[in-house]
Amino acid sequence: MRADGRRPDELRPTEILPGFVATAHGSALISQGATRVICTASVEEAVPAWMRGRGRGWVTAEYSMLPASTGQRKARDISRGRLDGRTTEIQRLIGRSVRAVVDMEALGERTVWLDCDVLQADGGTRCASICGAWVALRLALDGLVAAGTIPALPLRDSIAAVSVGMVDGRALLDLPYAEDSRAESDMNVVMTGQGRLVEVQATAEGQTFSREELDALLDLAEGGIRRLTDAQLAAVA
Repeated sequence: MRADGRRPDELRPTEILPGFVATAHGSALISQGATRVICTASVEEAVPAWMRGRGRGWVTAEYSMLPASTGQRKARDISRGRLDGRTTEIQRLIGRSVRAVVDMEALGERTVWLDCDVLQADGGTRCASICGAWVALRLALDGLVAAGTIPALPLRDSIAAVSVGMVDGRALLDLPYAEDSRAESDMNVVMTGQGRLVEVQATAEGQTFSREELDALLDLAEGGIRRLTDAQLAAVA
């Protein structure tokens, strides 16, 4: 058993509250253990200048952590005048992960902005953001279909993500900060509802890992993502 009583292959308690922000076209509050992220989707009837006239839409993401989300105040990016490298990396990951399951031609010449704001961080914020962003996107697109703006959902599949890692020689699923900070290796896995891989970010943290350990981590991640996908589909049902 782990410090929080979970089995190695057990997710943290996960809750997705759809429609959390009434003023957004789509929104969700996702909680995984002590990590909480608000995700919103906003539809804009235009695309970036470089895409105009192509008949295709665009989905992009922004990510931020509220100043008190980690206990020790984190300065807002605007106060520094630029995004830090971690923020840039994560919002690009969210954007390209969600775009992997969107039919841009069926979306038409419009942009969907996905905004992921971390209220409280205890590990896995980028993975939670991807899971919540898909729910927010799906709800926003449902609204477009209901309004007759588009004839059908421009989605090929769902998308979810989860963290895994080797901690004290054991393969563990869905790491909180206490485990992630001392993991020998850790990995973020992004996968579709049909089990297709979109992205795998694996890193050794001072100690290498074997092919067998990599395969064990991928198996753990796949099982976790199946359960996260069930939670997403229940939220948008």
